[in-house]
Amino acid sequence: MRLCNLPIRRIAEDGLSPAPRDQWPHTLPPVRQLLDQGLDFGPATIFVGENGSGKSTLVEAIALGYGLSPEGGSTGAQHSTRVTESGLERHLQLVRNAGASRRGYFLRAETMHGLYTYLEDNPSMRRKDPEFHTMSHGESFLELMVDRFREGGLWVMDEPESALSFSGSLALVGILKDLIAEGNSQVVISTHSPLLAALPGADIYEVGPWGLRAGEWESLDLVANWRSFMNMPGRYLRHL
Repeated sequence: MRLCNLPIRRIAEDGLSPAPRDQWPHTLPPVRQLLDQGLDFGPATIFVGENGSGKSTLVEAIALGYGLSPEGGSTGAQHSTRVTESGLERHLQLVRNAGASRRGYFLRAETMHGLYTYLEDNPSMRRKDPEFHTMSHGESFLELMVDRFREGGLWVMDEPESALSFSGSLALVGILKDLIAEGNSQVVISTHSPLLAALPGADIYEVGPWGLRAGEWESLDLVANWRSFMNMPGRYLRHL
């Protein structure tokens, strides 16, 4: 795969707009590490970690730095309800690959209902959009991906497993695997799902008080914890 075909090559602090290190979210260890060291991107990048670790903050900043709508959508979407973004993207520089696609889409499970309403109120002039509100949460999520994730671009997702069953998550991995195989699409995901973290060929980073730690799927705390629970759920449940 030729990395020059991928939308972004690297993300680092913008030297013309340095981030104040004593203010949130720059005080978060993974954010500080990104600012201090930068991060290179391949075809697929997955962030895993506990709630509050900073993985969604990173994914959101990547999406906004690329020009995607903060509450979901493409670079052309204007959907916004209440501004809650961290502002981290203002201090980041995305190094793009010359000649690569500038298309992209941001999906975040917590704002999908509002995004569907926005798409319904602003229909495509070229084709009829699916009726997302008439579908189940998981069905609409996958249908949106099939409808929008095409022709190369940057596809950013924040905890997409929130909408999906086990079979739906498998279907998502299949869609992403096919996109990556085309050579001109790039995927960035934050997730709690060991299934999504198993996306073939992905660079995985554990996000936590240590910052960003590259890891293999088999060695992830996420995988070890789920495996241990599935093998002996009673050991966990009796302490609740």
